[in-house]
Amino acid sequence: MASTAAQLAASPRAIERINNVKKPRLDNDDTDDAGSKYRAPALEKGLDILRLLAGERVPMTLSAICERLDRSQGEIFRMVQVLQSRGFIDQDPRTDGYFLTDLLFSMAMQQPVTQGLVEIAIPVMRGLAAEIGQSCHLALHARGDIVIVARMESMEQIGFSVRVGYRLAITQAASGVTLFAFQPADVRARWLAMIEPKPTPAAIQKFIAAADAVRKRGYERTASSFVDGITDISVPIMRGDRAAAALTVPYIKTTHSRGTPPIVIDKLKAAAEAIAGQLTEGDNRA
Repeated sequence: MASTAAQLAASPRAIERINNVKKPRLDNDDTDDAGSKYRAPALEKGLDILRLLAGERVPMTLSAICERLDRSQGEIFRMVQVLQSRGFIDQDPRTDGYFLTDLLFSMAMQQPVTQGLVEIAIPVMRGLAAEIGQSCHLALHARGDIVIVARMESMEQIGFSVRVGYRLAITQAASGVTLFAFQPADVRARWLAMIEPKPTPAAIQKFIAAADAVRKRGYERTASSFVDGITDISVPIMRGDRAAAALTVPYIKTTHSRGTPPIVIDKLKAAAEAIAGQLTEGDNRA
């Protein structure tokens, strides 16, 4: 009997039959046929909705969301209702379109890294705004965009400021080119891959050349692409060998201006160095 069992086990045909037997699928085995592990279809649909709305300038109707995500209303309706009830999205009563609230941004601002940076920067920004009579804002990188995480308005009667939470592709903002300028090659490549919609190769080359020039100068000074009469002046807040943030002044010349752009550049650099110096002291804050 034992000899027969040994011969059967050694038989190539028997081994083939054993290997072809499918293993039973466990209830908690989330591996799909494509080999991906830990699928959560409902969660994925919700995240797709959030990402879609994050890139839109105007509210989107339910049908528009379904069309863009190539899903049925039955699939999306409940996801939208849950996201709205949890406060991640809301509905515009005029158009019935859905838009992203600032809840995700508020959650991100509570992260120790961002919170620590903002806490350090605010007093310095307050002093800078009072000294130069111009507003200033602090920008971080966020998936191919810059996002404004803090601002300080000037006390002058006339000024210009950018709201907290404002986002723009790094290729379109002085803060973006400043942040990009002071990054290593691998980080630059990763950031460029995140930009949506994708710039043309010519636009990317122009942006890289501009960033290289900023790196040599140590700052960016350029006319605003969106507001006539504004000169954006931006400097990096360095963390080791790279920029952790960009400190930017949307400079507006008035009859009461307290300094020319070169003076503002010097003051801006000093403020950025003061912030960077405090970041160096606390590794857990940036």
